[in-house]
Amino acid sequence: MFAYIVRRLFAGVIMLVAMSMITFVLFFASPIDPARFACGKICSPEQIAQVRKGLGFDQPVWEQWKNFAVGVVKGRDYPEDESLRKSAPNLVAHCPAPCLGYSNVNVATVTSEFKTRIPVSFSLAIMAFIMWIVGGVGLGVIAALTKGSIIDRSVVGVSLIFFAFPTFFVGLFLLKFLAIKWGVFPVPNYISIADGGVWNWLVNLVLPGLTLALFYMAGYVRMSRAFVLESMGEDYLRTAKAKGLAPRKILFKHTMRAALTPLVTMAGLDLAGLLGGAIITERVFNYNGLGKLAVDSIAVYDLPTIVGLVLLLGSFVIVANIIVDILYAFIDPRVRVG
Repeated sequence: MFAYIVRRLFAGVIMLVAMSMITFVLFFASPIDPARFACGKICSPEQIAQVRKGLGFDQPVWEQWKNFAVGVVKGRDYPEDESLRKSAPNLVAHCPAPCLGYSNVNVATVTSEFKTRIPVSFSLAIMAFIMWIVGGVGLGVIAALTKGSIIDRSVVGVSLIFFAFPTFFVGLFLLKFLAIKWGVFPVPNYISIADGGVWNWLVNLVLPGLTLALFYMAGYVRMSRAFVLESMGEDYLRTAKAKGLAPRKILFKHTMRAALTPLVTMAGLDLAGLLGGAIITERVFNYNGLGKLAVDSIAVYDLPTIVGLVLLLGSFVIVANIIVDILYAFIDPRVRVG
């Protein structure tokens, strides 16, 4: 088991390095001058030249990636050019590790921008994740156990309806009726646990979390139903029934264990995507998370922040895959052999 985990962690590190290299090639090796997009929308040629030298865009791509990798581990100082740091020491910005770059548009390190946005996106993703896992898997199991009945058809039919609606429509509907018109919930406004306590933090996450959960829940209902029905048709389950095992024991110990394996993959990747920012939902509810930061950064041509977001989201996906692989080993011991 230990060797299996070490192998997966080593493979994950290799993927992280490769992903960062590919990202740098895509953004900085193109014919378009990266300094033009790192400077902002309205910049003179002199300002663009200053940004190019200050952020090190005048260096070869592989040199830029090497400096970036060192910054992630040890931190780095901006401007990149040492002569500029000596001539204007009061303008030197230190970016502590893990340093993901410096935003000339916001006059701040990318890491400092992320620190205020990650808790918002993380809270929203966890809330939605709990809702769609409990609701989606639970309803999917119920639909499978009542196959062909009115309950089964109703659950699947309603899930398809929610799956058909776009996220912005569901979010605006919940905001207008449940919050503004009927006052069932307060108008969502993210409040951290430190500022408002657990209850205020939780209540303000219900509507945006439900907006995301309804969309994902629809898919998990159908997939959970299909996986449970497939598992229930296996020979070893018929043998368990013939031996007289209790239906509840067969469901939770045998059926669900086999059905959970593909669901773990789906859940891990979906959660990783949400941690990178639910762009539409954050815009609808005006939550200052990573998704809203991505939209704002694209609008003002903030290239370092955009690159940092791509790397951060890619890291979430890779880490989620590692966690999924490790969970596989606990759910299905046969995986450890691979």
